[in-house]
Amino acid sequence: VQLVESGGGSVQPGGSLRLSCAASGFTFSYYDMSWHRQAPGKERELVAAISSAGSNTNYADSVKGRFTISRDNAKNTVYLQMNSLKPEDTAVYYCNAKRILNRYWGQGTQVTVSS
Repeated sequence: VQLVESGGGSVQPGGSLRLSCAASGFTFSYYDMSWHRQAPGKERELVAAISSAGSNTNYADSVKGRFTISRDNAKNTVYLQMNSLKPEDTAVYYCNAKRILNRYWGQGTQVTVSS
């Protein structure tokens, strides 16, 4: 099982980034997917989640209206479009796959928002 995140980097406040998470080793379309983040000295928190078929999404209040989660089950990939980025969005972003008792994590990708 592998979850490989990409697309992180450094951006100025107000900028945009698109994260991708490529999955392999399991039946991607069976799994709910989510993005989480962890800033230094803070607990990991849920940012956005999407159901296995992509029909349901939910977001942390802090990112509603700015971030969009989506998935392409044909490509085994989940995305996080991040717009209007703020310095408080700076964190390591992790991809997560969940189905019943199975849960997998990616290695994370750093997002830094700074002027």
